[in-house]
Amino acid sequence: MKKRILFIVNPISGVGRQRRIETLIERNLNLDRFDYEVRYTERIHHGTQLAREAVEEGGFDAIVAVGGDGSVNDVVNGIVGSGTANGGIVGSGITMGIIPCGSGNGLARNLKIPLTPALAIKLVNDFYVAPIDTVQLNDTYYVSIAGIGFDAQVARRMKLAKVRGFQAYANICVTDYPTSKNTLYRMTIDGREVERSAWFVSFANSNQFGYNTAIAPLARLDDGLIDVCIVDKIPLAHLPLTAPLVYMNHFEVSQHVEIFKAHEVIVHNNDAKWVNIDGEGESVGTELHFTNIPRSLNIICRRPQHLPNPKVLAKKAIRRIERDINEIKTTLIPNE
Repeated sequence: MKKRILFIVNPISGVGRQRRIETLIERNLNLDRFDYEVRYTERIHHGTQLAREAVEEGGFDAIVAVGGDGSVNDVVNGIVGSGTANGGIVGSGITMGIIPCGSGNGLARNLKIPLTPALAIKLVNDFYVAPIDTVQLNDTYYVSIAGIGFDAQVARRMKLAKVRGFQAYANICVTDYPTSKNTLYRMTIDGREVERSAWFVSFANSNQFGYNTAIAPLARLDDGLIDVCIVDKIPLAHLPLTAPLVYMNHFEVSQHVEIFKAHEVIVHNNDAKWVNIDGEGESVGTELHFTNIPRSLNIICRRPQHLPNPKVLAKKAIRRIERDINEIKTTLIPNE
């Protein structure tokens, strides 16, 4: 039987690559294997409602978000938030897919999903599915990353900006950097009381901040943990040395960064109330409760490329060396 896929499209997301999505689906989706339907969002967070309605309707094997990180987050909340916690299993069981059409595309980059929509649709054809973690933050869910402090301030400004994209993001960062200050945060990290003065704090499920930047390089989508990345305000003189670490996947080595791994985190005094959730600024509250929910979302991604077993390679190398040594002995040492 054919699988049924629902594509939820944000028509104003990111840089506009989704505008021809129905044509791209018709040309690139394997219609011998899949039937599909397309629904468009009409307002903020409408994607959550559409995904939840699809779960309640039944009959869909996958729901594919077409848009940026915010659109992906909306669909995640519709799928995972529609489930109930039974025996530690959260979520509706419906598989999720991503056609990245935003600017940051953090989760898609982490999962190695092609950023070209046509190629991402062809990846859906393969329908390789892997379970990943989600994080519950108070009454909402996210997959990639959440942040407070300067991070949330920038996300809030981006939400009001008329122009999206990396340039707009960078302009806000540069404009707000001089006046931004550290905040003293009180947190409980897996039962341990931690108090830190921080410029911003990220709570990472994946290593991607968006735009191919890795704020938490050691974070993994399937390790059952949240990487709590505490960042002190970086002096202007240190920026030329520290900023490249974000693109080199080594931000954790900076003297201005401290990282904890945890299952559960409580922030007691997020007085600004705003949080950056998967790239979108949201007013969540002063107390934030983060909980990692292991393997709670099935997602379409690339098949893993299985590399040769290192032990097998080592044995082959040893045998090759032994053979070479024997050949040398035979050549240099005459038979008695």
